[in-house]
Amino acid sequence: MGEDRATRAEEIETLRLGLDLGATLIDTAEMYGEGRAEQLIGQAVAGRRDEAFLVSKVYPHNASREGAVAACDRSLRRLRTDRIDLYLLHWRGSVPLSETMEVFITLQQVGKIRYYGVSNLDINDMQELWTVPGGSAVATNQLLYNLARRGIEWDLLPWLRERHVLVMAYSPIEQAELAFHRKLANFARKYGMTPAQAALAWLLANDDVIVIPKTSRRERLKENLGALDHRLTTTQLAELDRLFPPPTRTRPLEML
Repeated sequence: MGEDRATRAEEIETLRLGLDLGATLIDTAEMYGEGRAEQLIGQAVAGRRDEAFLVSKVYPHNASREGAVAACDRSLRRLRTDRIDLYLLHWRGSVPLSETMEVFITLQQVGKIRYYGVSNLDINDMQELWTVPGGSAVATNQLLYNLARRGIEWDLLPWLRERHVLVMAYSPIEQAELAFHRKLANFARKYGMTPAQAALAWLLANDDVIVIPKTSRRERLKENLGALDHRLTTTQLAELDRLFPPPTRTRPLEML
């Protein structure tokens, strides 16, 4: 969401290159830049809307009956589209989950959104969600998940898998910190990839995990997509388990 013209142009070209290379899912939120990210995406996908799968998120304080409809309409205008492919509750707030699910269902019925889901909901929240009308129809739970943040594997991830709810892993390279992690760099060098590619390939080894790395540069986008060329073996996955051990107890849900 660069303010200067050159940065903005690079961001738009990065999004368009992603579509060219088959990376069709674009994740955003009304919170990102207070709508500026959605505006930029709308410009980038202009004339190519049907090639993109657009994901956006509503603020918790906007997730009421009236608030979510208005927020969704604002996002639609900024994205220059008549529908959002996947609409998420950004995190748990004070609005009852039952009310949010009710308005999500209404938005779906009128065609403003195709699917709906949640983000940053822990297992207790998900269990409550399952008791309200429409809650069990969520398509995904977008969560902080990467090699350095494996806490969801203890209880939340198995719970979601039992119910066929996909995980969208945000910050998969830990805000670029894993790209400079010494042990991961040694692992990646041994197997002919970059540390970022190793971190992404570890997540991509799971068929029910969607990975959404953030980048605004075409060069970095190509590097990220290169992770698809590295299908990790069971030996490599075991090696990463030793370097980044899985949880041995329940932990509070981590968020960024």
